[in-house]
Amino acid sequence: MIIKWSPFSPIDSEETLTIVKRSDVLTVNGERFDFRPLPDGATLPAAAINCEWIEQDVKRVDGELIITFRLPVGQDASSAARFPVDTINPADGIVSIPQ
Repeated sequence: MIIKWSPFSPIDSEETLTIVKRSDVLTVNGERFDFRPLPDGATLPAAAINCEWIEQDVKRVDGELIITFRLPVGQDASSAARFPVDTINPADGIVSIPQ
């Protein structure tokens, strides 16, 4: 799995993102999304997922799930949050979000 990050400045500064991973099942702010059925080479349109945190279409390329999340950053955000690197093959559990 490759998680890409798309920083944005939220209107509500208390807006947060929490992601829990188990295999190709992601729980985003308490809502479960199961990407296991997505076959290799397929693309799932972001509009079909109905999750405000998923920024772009979700793809499976060479067996890897590739997903882009919106990343809320404040005005005092670190460089790591403003210019995040991809999270590659995160372990099952709570996904570390760039701060």
